[in-house]
Amino acid sequence: MSYRPPFEITAKAINLISEISEKIGIITALSDNPFHVELRKKNRIQTIHSSLAIEQNTLSIEQMTAIIEGKRVLGAPNEIQEVKNAVQAYNLLLELNPYEENDLLRAHKLMMADLVDRNGKYRSEGVGIFDGNEVVHVAPPAANVPFLMADLFSWLKNSSEHPLIKSCVFHYEFEFIHPFPDGNGRMGRFWQTVILKEWKPVFAWIPVETLVKEHQAEYYAALTSSDKDADSTSFIDFMLEIISKEIDKIIKNQNDEPINEPTNEPIKLVLDVVRKNPYLSKEMIAAEIGKSRATVTRALAKLQNDGIIRRIGSNKNGHWEIIK
Repeated sequence: MSYRPPFEITAKAINLISEISEKIGIITALSDNPFHVELRKKNRIQTIHSSLAIEQNTLSIEQMTAIIEGKRVLGAPNEIQEVKNAVQAYNLLLELNPYEENDLLRAHKLMMADLVDRNGKYRSEGVGIFDGNEVVHVAPPAANVPFLMADLFSWLKNSSEHPLIKSCVFHYEFEFIHPFPDGNGRMGRFWQTVILKEWKPVFAWIPVETLVKEHQAEYYAALTSSDKDADSTSFIDFMLEIISKEIDKIIKNQNDEPINEPTNEPIKLVLDVVRKNPYLSKEMIAAEIGKSRATVTRALAKLQNDGIIRRIGSNKNGHWEIIK
């Protein structure tokens, strides 16, 4: 009988999956819209900052941005190394296969390079999680880790559960197993993102780590609650709820975000003409701006692909409508 981690799918989880699935379509354009390249870069820096801040890294966003840009920064060497490592790991995000255990080891090797001796390898000793002087979790024996991780990856690959559910269950089970000597927190959060981006690529730019940092106390409470219940149900409900709230926030920010005008001259000229008279044909627009019909066709296609204009009606009798 194949392994299945213990959890239940609650009515709350079902409703949240439906909400997230519906709302994620609204922000899918963030993953490929050229006007949001800067926003993606900002989110990536915020993600790295949040994930490392949870692990007590004291560098500011400004310092991390400077490190990413190759500038010299005054700070603790290990904290600077953490940033450099995280950048390498996140640059690999789109290439990583969430169902390949070797890819997880590869990512940990990058994430913890020059920080621990066994980067990219499972722990060889027992480990406990402390809250002050109190032991709050004793991880399974090191000898069991390879088998537990193999079972977890097998379930992840073969389960028919929704990817949102699988990402939360994997995150919790990973933290419970605590397979590495260090870096388990950042790797658990990172791998949930890897699983989610495989479902919807836009999750590569949604800072899951940021929303965990914003709800850090509740995050650890949800882990503790699931530990006490001996299943990940509480953790699933918690993670789905904060993912849904983060998507709401992104949608609001997207709607409030001023969209820059196109800088390519023919595209800008075409947009200006369409604004003034949306009923002009391609030939008329070409005559108006002094460009070829082919240039106008390419410019209109680009404006449509970027979600700035759309065509209403037929090519012969329709008109252009400005969306943004």
